[in-house]
Amino acid sequence: MAQKIDDSIIEETAILAKLDLTKEEKEQAKKDMQEMLDYIDQLNKLDTSKSQPMPYLFSMGNVFREDEAENKDCRDAMLKNAPREKEGQFQVPKTIE
Repeated sequence: MAQKIDDSIIEETAILAKLDLTKEEKEQAKKDMQEMLDYIDQLNKLDTSKSQPMPYLFSMGNVFREDEAENKDCRDAMLKNAPREKEGQFQVPKTIE
């Protein structure tokens, strides 16, 4: 049977969450938390002895590609984005006098 949610649990939860709840909000939170625990209690009653654990929802292998180092000369493409360019490099304003 699921744990019974009482006012002290709601108070402690509100303090930990730094919530300032009205009396009506506390009652609604107590009702909601009790419904969640009751639902979890129902799930715990299910017979899962014939079910195998699933690491993934879908059965698929490794979908990641292998890392491959590429040495491309893309200086010209990068310099097209530069506001200013000088001698094949980004030209930026001087910041230190």
